[in-house]
Amino acid sequence: MKPATGRKRPTRLVARFVAISWRDLAVSFGPILLIAAAAIWVAVRLIQPAPPSTLTISAGPQGSTFWNAAQKYKEILARNRITLNVLPSEGSLQNLKRLSDPNSTVDVAFVQDGIAPGMASNGLMSLGSVSYVPLAIFYHGPTVTRLSEFKGQRLAVGAEGSGTRQLALALLKANGIEPGGPTRLLPLSGDDAAQALVSGKVDAAFLAGDSAQPAVMGKLYRTPNVQFFDFSQADAYTRRFPYLTALVLPMGAFDLGKNLPSAPVHMVAPTAELVARDSLHPALSDLLIEAAREVHGKANIMQRAGEFPAPLAHDFPISDDAARYYKSGKSFLYRLLPFWLASLADRLLVVVVPLVVLLIPALRLVPSLYAWRVKSRIYRWYGALIAIERSALSDHSAAERASLLQRLDTIEDSVNGLKMPLAYADQFYVLREHIGFVRARLTQSRDARRDLPDDETDEADETDPEDATPAAPNEAAEMGESRADERRQPD
Repeated sequence: MKPATGRKRPTRLVARFVAISWRDLAVSFGPILLIAAAAIWVAVRLIQPAPPSTLTISAGPQGSTFWNAAQKYKEILARNRITLNVLPSEGSLQNLKRLSDPNSTVDVAFVQDGIAPGMASNGLMSLGSVSYVPLAIFYHGPTVTRLSEFKGQRLAVGAEGSGTRQLALALLKANGIEPGGPTRLLPLSGDDAAQALVSGKVDAAFLAGDSAQPAVMGKLYRTPNVQFFDFSQADAYTRRFPYLTALVLPMGAFDLGKNLPSAPVHMVAPTAELVARDSLHPALSDLLIEAAREVHGKANIMQRAGEFPAPLAHDFPISDDAARYYKSGKSFLYRLLPFWLASLADRLLVVVVPLVVLLIPALRLVPSLYAWRVKSRIYRWYGALIAIERSALSDHSAAERASLLQRLDTIEDSVNGLKMPLAYADQFYVLREHIGFVRARLTQSRDARRDLPDDETDEADETDPEDATPAAPNEAAEMGESRADERRQPD
């Protein structure tokens, strides 16, 4: 027998073993970092900015009910380090114009329902109704049951631009009385209208808001020859004008001892809404509603305790933040922490929650990705080994066999130069065993063919290569894995 020229050549092991493959770890963890960075970027883009420290409210004439209410708002917001600037105005109409003007600095205002139709109200939202604005009509002469009976008389319907005038004109128009006709509609309001009525300069006075306070109404009710108009058609008015509410002034409301009035008086009243721009920060929306609850939530002659503020939408839609507040109150953080700290925590949660949701499942994938990358260095050589072994089982020349051995040497050199974590050293040595197994198959196959007589060689050539191969690479892999398992077992 001739010496085997394909005997395994001496090999040099230059493989490096490290505790951790930082490159593979970086590649495995990199996509997760990119996803986390993208999530942070999206969250930062969507996160609400910090609430501003200054707000501006358009209230009403100085000394009016809404002016005084705005001053109380200012004190309440100051507790949470928010400065509220209060601007005087002529009334609801000017307040609405300021809110609708994009160049105005007004953020929020008191607006009486019923004056918005025909005016641009896009970009505005309601934080809720804060009070009734009852309409009281006092007049001279015989009892009047319908507004149409005032036709041709002198009527004080409120100053230009006031909510009282807007409401009076709307109700009179529904009764066939319009400006320019025989009825004189005088721009008198408040005390001027009351004095004109008492002195006989006007036949009827339409009073609302500050002019219709219980003290003023009681004084006029006691005035000789002055009567209080009873809206006997109040229900019809509320259906015709959805922003109106039917109210009943109870007997004895002005004087229990003298039972004034001596019978219930039906009235109608729009509500005043706290209207804001839709850009108002949600945290400030909550603060304003809290202030409204403290200022407007008490009982008086026209409302019960806790009746206002209320999410009554008329001319403006209720904001989502206000609807959420009326339904469930302040959020957990704002109930637990000071306003400025809760605002900071609320914004941080917008960033932290997406990160937690993404990172927890993603981090669980890192070990699997890391293991897959390391093992792929081993597994990718098995395809080449199987191809070499299959070629060895077929007829081939000495040159082809030498080429197969050279390919096997190249594979072995590449494997011996791998950089592997120590935790996967067993699989590295299993691969080397499989390379040696394939080399042995190549050598044994050649030696067996050389030693066989010619007739046996012919029979061997006729034999199915697969039947003549007792051990395939799969068997070799099983042998290697069994050895690796034996090495892992404790002593």
